[in-house]
Amino acid sequence: MIGTDTRERNAVKVIGNGTKTLVLAHGFGCDQTMWRLLTPSLLDQFKIVLFDYVGCGQSDPKAFKMKRYETLDGYAQDIIDVCEELGLRDVTLVGHSVSSMTGLIAALKAPDVITKLAMVCPSPCFLNDPPHYSGGFEREDLEGLIGLMDQNYIGWANHLAPLVMGQSGAGMSKELSDSFCSTDPLFAKTFAKATFFSDCRDLLPKAEQPTLIFQSTEDALAAVSVGEFIQSNMRNAEMKVFEAHGHCLHMTHPKEIAPSLIEFALK
Repeated sequence: MIGTDTRERNAVKVIGNGTKTLVLAHGFGCDQTMWRLLTPSLLDQFKIVLFDYVGCGQSDPKAFKMKRYETLDGYAQDIIDVCEELGLRDVTLVGHSVSSMTGLIAALKAPDVITKLAMVCPSPCFLNDPPHYSGGFEREDLEGLIGLMDQNYIGWANHLAPLVMGQSGAGMSKELSDSFCSTDPLFAKTFAKATFFSDCRDLLPKAEQPTLIFQSTEDALAAVSVGEFIQSNMRNAEMKVFEAHGHCLHMTHPKEIAPSLIEFALK
């Protein structure tokens, strides 16, 4: 039995007036506030569940356990815990970046709870695996990025944030950098390793949930070919590509993606 402390542990907030439920899962280095530009378009049609993974945002730092959160399964369990605490069923899980995959893991474990998946700029694997898959990064590049977290944490944040936000979100790069810097370095490094070195490609064909992929035309972390790979390897997935430069469509193009998300979640 999960205690009511789950709400405090994950800083759970419920907003909106609809009967259908959306659970919004933030990406690495972020928190639930990153959804604030998208939620106004959703409040009338949905009940919206916001939360922070343990180690992020306003979550309870005392709940962090290295063994649990060194893999994506631990973050997926946070999603399941929140849904169980609120007694949710038949929800659409909207995941940004790595949360597309944590959402997938959660959906496979709790298919009656998570019945649809919306993936914002997803990647099942950031590592290149030639000749059949290009994730965008060589292992030494990602190891260097993780190493920079130890050597110069602020420098790491200032390097990664503009890469993630892209030209479309240039004005919000400082916000993301500040979000990185506000996270305990131990928590951030643990989540970073789980994010950048995970490989969820084998899970894609196992999901039966209808899935909607939101893809930027220019994304330094997840190219269009990655979105196409996900779509082609899932049983029931569609992809919508938006003219955008960056990895955060929910922040840079919230009004553009909202109609498609609403239509998908309501049908």
